[in-house]
Amino acid sequence: MPGRLPVNSDFPTNLVLTIVPPPANDHPTNLLLLLHGLGDTHASFANLGKQLNLPETACLAIQGPLPLLDLAGFHWGDDILFDSNGGGLDADAGFRQSTAVLRRVVEEGLVAKCGYQAREIMILGFGQGGMAALHLAVTLHSSTPTRGELAGIISIGAGLPSSAPAALVDKCRTPVLVCAGASDSLVTPAAEEKLGHCFAEVRVSRYRRPGDGMPRDRDEMTAVMEFFARRGRSARGVPAGSVEL
Repeated sequence: MPGRLPVNSDFPTNLVLTIVPPPANDHPTNLLLLLHGLGDTHASFANLGKQLNLPETACLAIQGPLPLLDLAGFHWGDDILFDSNGGGLDADAGFRQSTAVLRRVVEEGLVAKCGYQAREIMILGFGQGGMAALHLAVTLHSSTPTRGELAGIISIGAGLPSSAPAALVDKCRTPVLVCAGASDSLVTPAAEEKLGHCFAEVRVSRYRRPGDGMPRDRDEMTAVMEFFARRGRSARGVPAGSVEL
């Protein structure tokens, strides 16, 4: 039975989120979770979901569960850590709490209540949100290896957090796309190597410019859109009762 469009009551009452329906009254065959970066809110990623305008895809922009000090933004970490080198905030701050929240969203909300399969759920995260997405994928795989594989993870400017395993004997089969700067990037060779030790399919797409920001133009967005096209499912023209082989 195909999944239905989620509603707010499908999720914990203390979770702040925005649901973006598919364009043109499409059926929501796919579900894309959008996770903002450190110190941001879900609002900008709700706008991103509208701008992406992906066919047959509903978007769920989720706000990090914890406020960032007395600022207006939120974060996904267990703690607020400061980088000893640069003095700024360290995004790699533990993901136990946020993983528990996101796991409830996926397993209790999207799968149990809305009728989605894990294979129909994708996640795009920026910075700390990308770390949270990758950590969730590894956690789901480790607990339910035959049912926990997602449609894919797109991480912008982030690899696995330090709390994730250094390697998995049975690698996670959720495909991963990482977008990062050509230089001055947090996605280092060591970060790439760790991803390869934990995921069976990893592609790193480098911008021509330094830095790990969100894609700025069509060239930088091409890898993301190709990933959506390859991993998204379509129910158009599929006879009722068909079974995927």
